[in-house]
Amino acid sequence: MPYCYEYPRPAVATDIVLIAKEASDTKILLIKRKNDPFKGMWAFPGGFMDLNETLIETAQRELFEETSIKINELTFFGIYDDLHRDPRGRTIGVVYFALLENVIKPQSGDDASQAQWFSTNQLPPLAFDHEKIWHDIQQKILTQN
Repeated sequence: MPYCYEYPRPAVATDIVLIAKEASDTKILLIKRKNDPFKGMWAFPGGFMDLNETLIETAQRELFEETSIKINELTFFGIYDDLHRDPRGRTIGVVYFALLENVIKPQSGDDASQAQWFSTNQLPPLAFDHEKIWHDIQQKILTQN
């Protein structure tokens, strides 16, 4: 019998940051959101966890659904839990990343209208709290590599 609670609970989502270094340029993969909130804005691939999967499975599934890219080795980066990070409601985000030797051609799908690699020198404005996530990745990951 399923449990029912009268107390509200947060949603859990994952965000995936793919980074590729090509010659003297570093690129990241972004998706253009097909739906609200932030419809038409760029964001990291990601989405909500299903009840029957682990966090890493959520990240791999969402990355594949939105970009057709399959990455088996994603590395945990951090947890983002600002109370207002998602206008749909209380959402805790778990961020994963991967450093790639080359860009992989994406094909948008699911709730992404486009998937595209961007030079880190020419990023568009990002949805949700993804600019903060990107700032943190730059400080903690890219400065070490």
